[in-house]
Amino acid sequence: MSDRIQTIRTLAAGAAIAAAFSFSAVTAQAQATGTPDDARLFQSGMLTVGTGDPVYPPWMMDNSPESGEGFENALIYALAEEMGFAADQVQWARLTFEQTIAPGDKPFDFAIQQISVTPERAEVVGFSQVYYQAAKAVIALPGSPVETATSFADLREARWGAAIGTTDMTYLENIVGIENVAVYDDQIGVFQAMRAGQIDATAAAVPTALFATAVQIEEASIVAILPADENDAGHGLLFEHGSPLIPWVDAALTRLIEAGTVQQLVDTWLVADPDLPVITE
Repeated sequence: MSDRIQTIRTLAAGAAIAAAFSFSAVTAQAQATGTPDDARLFQSGMLTVGTGDPVYPPWMMDNSPESGEGFENALIYALAEEMGFAADQVQWARLTFEQTIAPGDKPFDFAIQQISVTPERAEVVGFSQVYYQAAKAVIALPGSPVETATSFADLREARWGAAIGTTDMTYLENIVGIENVAVYDDQIGVFQAMRAGQIDATAAAVPTALFATAVQIEEASIVAILPADENDAGHGLLFEHGSPLIPWVDAALTRLIEAGTVQQLVDTWLVADPDLPVITE
């Protein structure tokens, strides 16, 4: 009988140790959740962020996400710090835009690449809250009739061009009410038409317009600001569909927004001349 009792005691002690070990493991895992040691990360100890290849100013400068110079990479490093990561714990995954937004497994925790949140995309990928919605800019050469425009009615008197299938073209037609927008295969074609005197102006999101007038068509300038596209929800971070990381990242992003950090970065990198006229109707 004593041997049986001893066996029972031994088994009970073993079960208690196993239970304690299991509880400790679960507790350790719970304590690691929401930290750089979170097992749900693509790579434990690192924040892996997808972005474009190449990347362009003012979103990221000098094709270098690692520099932290530019709106998007500066935002990521601020977000990483808010989440508990050091700068050297951020690694970048360079992908095409099509690879980033495609459904399926992702080689990153989330991506940033001027990605507009849309219902169609939300069916196959996950999104954070919107962190930026761009106003539109009017781009024109010196002497264009839009330089003196003060209303949508004035803008409708000019000749406009836009790249086919873009939100810029939709905006000109549906928001400003431009008829007979000249259609081109891409933005380069739009600028060539502007140089040739075939159109008077085009429209683009302010950051795109800043890059275009600094690099692509330096003789042109932003001559007016238009309201943000009411049909464009704005930009969000993109996740693998159903990612468990979304609440953690979203909470940190909310804190940055509420602290004014995101707006400071917008003011630093994405704002045109504050003295430009704003045309709203």
